[in-house]
Amino acid sequence: MIVRIMGEGQVRLADGHLSELDKLDDELLAEMEGGDGPGFRRTLTALLAKVRELGTPLPDDSLEPSDLILPAEDATLEDVRELLGDDGLIPGGGA
Repeated sequence: MIVRIMGEGQVRLADGHLSELDKLDDELLAEMEGGDGPGFRRTLTALLAKVRELGTPLPDDSLEPSDLILPAEDATLEDVRELLGDDGLIPGGGA
């Protein structure tokens, strides 16, 4: 799976890591629904850090289609709400 972090680039991530990311995605969704700004910021940072940790960066000149697009670390609650699907940022996950 190819994951794009807006403003950073792309990483290749094994599908087996999705369950780890789903837990963070669930937390992020709950914090957004509850209007928990500090919790949202903390969890978004953790989610992106986990993607960076588990993924393998693709070269900057690589133009692979992204399977998943995540917001930049400095995205606001409103920015992320626009990206959300019914089941969070990560399709197939969510509560």
